[in-house]
Amino acid sequence: MIQPSKIICVGRNYAEHAKELGNAIPDSPVLFMKPPSSLRTLQQGIVWNQALGECHFECEICLQVVQPLSQETSVEKVLDAIGAVTLGLDLTLRDVQNTLKSKGQPWERAKAFDGSCILADWIEIDEIGDLQQLEFVLKVNGEQRQHGFSQAMLFDFATLLVDINQVFSLNTGDVIMTGTPSGVGALKSQDRLDLQLITQTGEYDWQTFCV
Repeated sequence: MIQPSKIICVGRNYAEHAKELGNAIPDSPVLFMKPPSSLRTLQQGIVWNQALGECHFECEICLQVVQPLSQETSVEKVLDAIGAVTLGLDLTLRDVQNTLKSKGQPWERAKAFDGSCILADWIEIDEIGDLQQLEFVLKVNGEQRQHGFSQAMLFDFATLLVDINQVFSLNTGDVIMTGTPSGVGALKSQDRLDLQLITQTGEYDWQTFCV
């Protein structure tokens, strides 16, 4: 895996998720970052400081950048820069985030902590088919909790990449987490999470656990 210089996350990219958290639906992408130190593997599992309150799962389609982008506005060129796709978990310390929001402070303590980004195995873009026809499911202990479709995103992949690289230059290996659908919730120790990505060409399944 190419080590990313940064992980760009998109907030409120599904209308129903924005509504479930009581947030306004944005008219432009809401962006924040996670550092490389936030990465963990599925095999390492999910770990958080439980003294800080609830940790919520947020399952998302993730993109890997394989060509640098800076100030690029061509839809064709930004889509060509996507080299692989997978699912990821944007873990959120929800109690911490709510406290920070109430004080008008940044979210990093809630969103960018060590282990807050868990990525499944990358799938080469040539194996994916139409990016706008992706479907994904997250189950917790066998119960479906999230079900999303790429075509339901408020801002599609091309729009996101064009917008992001106007603000942050994207380097080879950088990761874009494209937002989560409704259904997020709190995790508990020993929870089992099953992730499934459904494409035009096949299905991909992964599993991880709360340590």
